[in-house]
Amino acid sequence: MHTISVIEFITLDGVVEDPDGTGGSPHGGWAFRFGPESVAGDKFRLGARLEEAGLLLGRGTWQLFSMIWPGRTDEFSSRMNAATKWVVSRTLTDVSAWGGSVLVAGDLVAEVQRLRQEREVVVVGSTSIARQLMEHDLVDEYRLLVFPTVVGAGGRLFEGARCSADLRLTSVERTGAAALLCFERVGGRAEPG
Repeated sequence: MHTISVIEFITLDGVVEDPDGTGGSPHGGWAFRFGPESVAGDKFRLGARLEEAGLLLGRGTWQLFSMIWPGRTDEFSSRMNAATKWVVSRTLTDVSAWGGSVLVAGDLVAEVQRLRQEREVVVVGSTSIARQLMEHDLVDEYRLLVFPTVVGAGGRLFEGARCSADLRLTSVERTGAAALLCFERVGGRAEPG
């Protein structure tokens, strides 16, 4: 069975909401204040994994990315554009704006369990999806790009989480002003259900 990874920009106090400021929140834009060297390119060190993995995105993240990524042609952008993208939405009917995008129909947890039989699943942003998978004990890895800022307010990745997991730190790497912390789960995964 393949892994499910969650990748997030996150503040020192755990906020993941509105890192680029497009959400219009009063605290938004915190990641982009540190310049392009902290946010551009393959900051999550996915590399060639993108050729084998599929990206799982919520409607909002997909809509934002579908306006940004298709016009880019650098090596990392080409990998993002070529990757399979599974889009979770109850309102979208057309995801043709970003090649390789497919709508996820039906129960999210059951569908993700099916998808992970085929390939790795990388949840990009989309905290509501990440939380649902966390609650069903399905996340194997977290790659968190931690920014040296405290914003005090905003949605947090583990906010209200109804789950627990023991994790092991597998790597720490400085990337611009931020630090990429990678964690993997310790022990086995719960039985599907």
